[in-house]
Amino acid sequence: MGQNTRTVPAGTPTNVTQKHNKGGIGESILRPDGTLKVTGEFAYSSDMWHEDMLWGQTLRSTVAHAEIVSIDVSEALAMPGVYAVLTYDDLPAEMKNYGLEIQDTPVLADGRVRHHGEPVALVAADHPETARRAAAKIKIDYRELPLVTDEASALAADAPLIHENRDDHHIGHVPHPNIVHRQPIIRGNVEEARKRADVIVEGEYTFGMQDQAFLGPESGLAVPSEDGGVELYVATQWLHSDLKQIAPVLGLPEEKVRMTLSGVGGAFGGREDISMQIHACLLALATNKPVKIVYNRFESFFGHVHRHPAKLYYEHGATKDGKLTHMKCKIVLDGGAYASASPAVVGNASSLSVGPYVLEDVDIEAIALYTNNPPCGAMRGFGAVQACFAYEAQMDKLAAKLGMDPVEFRQLNAMEQGTIMPTGQVVDAPAPVAELLRRVKARPLPPERQWESAGESADVRALPGGLSNTTHGEGVVRGVGYAVGIKNVGFSEGFDDYSTARVRLEVINGEPVAMVHTAMAEVGQGGITVHTQIARTELGVTQVTIHPADTQVGSAGSTSASRQTYMTGGAVKNTCEAVREALLEIGRRKNGSYHPAWATAELLLEGGKVVTDGGEVLADIADILGDEAIDLELEFRHAPTEPFDLVTGQGNGHVQYTFAAHRAVVEVDTELGLVKVVELATAQDVGKALNMLSVVGQIQGGTTQGLGVAIMEEIIVDPKTAKVRNPSFTDYLIPTILDTPTIPVDVLELADPKAPYGLRGMGEAPTLSSTPAVIAAIRQATGLEIDKTPIRPEALTGTL
Repeated sequence: MGQNTRTVPAGTPTNVTQKHNKGGIGESILRPDGTLKVTGEFAYSSDMWHEDMLWGQTLRSTVAHAEIVSIDVSEALAMPGVYAVLTYDDLPAEMKNYGLEIQDTPVLADGRVRHHGEPVALVAADHPETARRAAAKIKIDYRELPLVTDEASALAADAPLIHENRDDHHIGHVPHPNIVHRQPIIRGNVEEARKRADVIVEGEYTFGMQDQAFLGPESGLAVPSEDGGVELYVATQWLHSDLKQIAPVLGLPEEKVRMTLSGVGGAFGGREDISMQIHACLLALATNKPVKIVYNRFESFFGHVHRHPAKLYYEHGATKDGKLTHMKCKIVLDGGAYASASPAVVGNASSLSVGPYVLEDVDIEAIALYTNNPPCGAMRGFGAVQACFAYEAQMDKLAAKLGMDPVEFRQLNAMEQGTIMPTGQVVDAPAPVAELLRRVKARPLPPERQWESAGESADVRALPGGLSNTTHGEGVVRGVGYAVGIKNVGFSEGFDDYSTARVRLEVINGEPVAMVHTAMAEVGQGGITVHTQIARTELGVTQVTIHPADTQVGSAGSTSASRQTYMTGGAVKNTCEAVREALLEIGRRKNGSYHPAWATAELLLEGGKVVTDGGEVLADIADILGDEAIDLELEFRHAPTEPFDLVTGQGNGHVQYTFAAHRAVVEVDTELGLVKVVELATAQDVGKALNMLSVVGQIQGGTTQGLGVAIMEEIIVDPKTAKVRNPSFTDYLIPTILDTPTIPVDVLELADPKAPYGLRGMGEAPTLSSTPAVIAAIRQATGLEIDKTPIRPEALTGTL
């Protein structure tokens, strides 16, 4: 995928505990699940099996907005092998809705469907094909209702209300009930600043609906327990959030819903919401049998939220010497039929809408709409992706109008440590925006027209169109584009964001062993690897066991917002430190009279021993513990944040900022509209790389997702029917290995003194700037003013 370099500027603090334990932080140890996954031996949630289990099937709406006149389940119930058929009327509890923040999503349609593919009925049968056929026999009579599909239809005076009688805490400050949430940000005086501008550029941008496209479909197994509760084994991103939504609609206390994480085949935000969890539990409790549900790929497109499509309206001004004067923007996000994470996405989109630039005068508004389109929520980048596409296009427009180099223009306006954000928050850690841009620009460009230099053995895979063999170089033009982005880390706006870790240290077979137990969802990010490294570093042991993630330990929060290494890694670090102190206290009690260093020296744990900072060995950890075990569970919280003011948008809303820059090199067949991305070079500051191999993998993966939404990925929703037209990997395209270019990675490590080990959350930032960099390169190659993503061949050839 490309080479990587690592840079730690001289004199830069790292906040790293100076211990030298093999397999500790800073080493690129291999992931314990890696080999199993590449050999096909890893057990995913869809592989689970239970004796005498049933199979669940969901019947979904075939229309986007309708009243359910009647449901007839008699034929389905009469089928041999069918154990249960459930509809809204069969739900057992008074609470029949769920949601991450706003409980507006019905477990099953409540007499009305609000989007294509909404769950209406459930079936449990002794074979998956029987369940599917039974669901097909359920007869539903719909009376279709007028559709709300865009801003105009949503905000019209006579618009149908997607949710009548709203009582959530956002309704009091939105101008229309079809607006989920609105966040303005006002700072300075835009009208006065506009007078200082020598050039002004405007743009209207469209960002398409992207799918997380994880390869492991939604799946899980619910097993009824003897106490009337249920055990749920499921692939998710946030066990405790699921629990808080599941238990009330089952009519059970939380302690009777026991959840365990099963193998997760990717997530990217799409598993932060409930999918099949409640449905499997309902069927298991109704039949008193284990029930497994596995979505096929078609159903998966309807079973989770997507990235918000957006319309973005921007105005920027600059002086003739290239300094930004002001920015005004409006961001309209389509949240679809239910709220999901839309309020938080609005907060991110608004607060990060200026990009990593110094701007004192801004007028920002971001809203999310309720419509009859598919529900949208969390996806990698979380509101910052859409904004980055727009503000980076604006930077290129301004640079062109001023006759300036686009990188130099960005560097001239780049924020740095101490910059004040439009929300009034001070950037209190390194912000190497100009340096990241310098690094990607300084990297040598790949050779041009490489297929020609290969002579007769030219590989068509190096050409636009690849193996389709559509061109041999005629009309192919190169373009180079740059972009840089800013992303927040962790939960924001006053949310009580914490993680919990339990650590047990004991002697097994004569060797000290640490057991780390958290509820962190390992979704492919490598968190369990980092937890073992932290435990080895802090406790000086070789053997570390990771307990399966479940709800028998405190919450670890969501595996999202680039937060898990910071938050749950921080919890593991803090708990290990407490265990270490408890161990040393035992050592002092047992051995303190034998050596004065127990009372006077700084003591470390290294290689299974207690040593002084001078390297003198005082005791073996195993000897100190003997038959005792130290078992502690602690919470970790980051510095508190606060909500943005609902009028001015002011407030210290974010924990940490992270930055990445990209340079894209593309070759475009201007006659056929085909694009070959030749290279996507990137530079990113990660604070401290706890595992460089994992860091580079995350950066390359995020970069590839940004590439996908630039040139191919989009869920197509028919504007006349609000139905999804391409719910399959045949028609929804994602980058394959043949589409993915070389991705050289330049990693900076500028420590954030507030964070564990000085690290920065880094999983999302590369997804931001890769998209506008690719689009900028295509603009340079073609001379076209591209304002929509993804860019399709017909838009490049003028045959749209």
